[in-house]
Amino acid sequence: MSREQWNTARKELLASEKEALRAKDALNTRRRLLPMVRVDKAYVFEGPDGPRTLPELFEGRRQLIVQHFMFAPDWEDGCASCTASIDELNDGLLRHLGTRETTYAIIGRAPIAKLEKYRAKRGWSIPLYSSFGSDFNYDYHVTIDESVTPVEFNYRGPDELRAAGMDWLLDTGNQPMEQPGMSCFLRVGDEVFHTYSTFARGTEQSGGSYGLLDMTALGRQEDWEEPKGRSGVSRGAIPNFE
Repeated sequence: MSREQWNTARKELLASEKEALRAKDALNTRRRLLPMVRVDKAYVFEGPDGPRTLPELFEGRRQLIVQHFMFAPDWEDGCASCTASIDELNDGLLRHLGTRETTYAIIGRAPIAKLEKYRAKRGWSIPLYSSFGSDFNYDYHVTIDESVTPVEFNYRGPDELRAAGMDWLLDTGNQPMEQPGMSCFLRVGDEVFHTYSTFARGTEQSGGSYGLLDMTALGRQEDWEEPKGRSGVSRGAIPNFE
């Protein structure tokens, strides 16, 4: 193939890439404008330094991204896929999120002693928080247990799960079962709002700090003009460099 032929093929692909990016930007805008739900339940998590409420997990910042870490109380090790994603976290990414008023927290259902043991084994510096004994995992549908709450996963109830060929989630003999997910929260004054959750392959969309920020209500919060969202909350725009 000549260089001219390669350039022609590459420009055709570039047009498709730009189309995909424009679609993604539009999707990110729709995500930022989702309605928010106030969190009225007083969740308490156990961390390395003792109990923390959900508002305390924000560490004084406006936003919180929670990684739902698949780690059942009777497991000795955490989920391999979740573990790999935590391995890829680094101080620079977490600092970048912090400059955008966003805290990243990892919450698993195993007791804190098991989480701490696993954290030491992996050499992680980021704290892990335990939701053991609380409703948190069940309320956000990352622990599936029909005896606790009606089965729902990725916004599908039992009939929709059966239709999608995912009836294995309804097998009570295998419950409780852990599932992957990420949830985003926004703090407005003393109130906390749930703004977004994603499950299954949706958790693969993060791709660095910008990908994580794209899941939040305030977006990337760069220095260009930002649209106003619901409740007067300014939500980060994405620039167009074309």
